Amino acid sequence: MIRLCRDVFEKKLNDYGTSWRIMRPRSITDQIFIKANRIRSLETKGVSMVGEGVRPEFIAIANYGIIGLIQLNSGYSVNGTETDTGEALALYDRFMTETKELMYAKNHDYDEAWRNMRISSYTDLILTKIYRTKQIEDNHGQTLVSEGVDANYMDMVNYALFGLIKLEFGE
Repeated sequence: MIRLCRDVFEKKLNDYGTSWRIMRPRSITDQIFIKANRIRSLETKGVSMVGEGVRPEFIAIANYGIIGLIQLNSGYSVNGTETDTGEALALYDRFMTETKELMYAKNHDYDEAWRNMRISSYTDLILTKIYRTKQIEDNHGQTLVSEGVDANYMDMVNYALFGLIKLEFGE
């Protein structure tokens, strides 16, 4: 599923370049919200009026989560200056690897509980992480005992990957 997400990311780099470099993390959080909210809407209504299903939205959440991590690390481009495609892919790979390593560690500690969860639960957990992220952003990144925005982005990416795995291989 990671290869699938990376392939889509790379194709979009070809189509759009790194136009996302101008996005502030708050905007990325909102973009992830749009995607997760659409998944929830499709899960509730059971039909799509534009012909695209849940799968592309989970891919988008994973990719926007990685973009969010890149932006948190590199800062956003104030004047729209783009990043070289090779550098963008290297950053993608770096942050996806870190996110995957976090998934492996949590899978160990949680005894792979995700395997027994429903896809709709991943949607709800992503939405919960979005609302937490928005609160942290409203608090200017300050938390008392909680993880930061980066950890929430990583969790959203991993929940999206779990959703893709379940969609691909079944419950």
